[in-house]
Amino acid sequence: MAVDHDEVSTTTIVAYAVAATVLFGWFLFGWLVLRQGFVASVGEAAGAGSALLVAVTVIGSYRRNRR
Repeated sequence: MAVDHDEVSTTTIVAYAVAATVLFGWFLFGWLVLRQGFVASVGEAAGAGSALLVAVTVIGSYRRNRR
């Protein structure tokens, strides 16, 4: 059973950087603008990041099985 090691494209890296920036912005917005507390803001950003990772996993799994 051979494993395919595809290179990570530049588009993927840029998309991950944009997602990380948006999540950090979401954390700062909740903490500094909405004043909902540090821990609540961290939890909200972590939850949004987890949901994003689940979506990426499902899409990646669908695309890999389609090949």
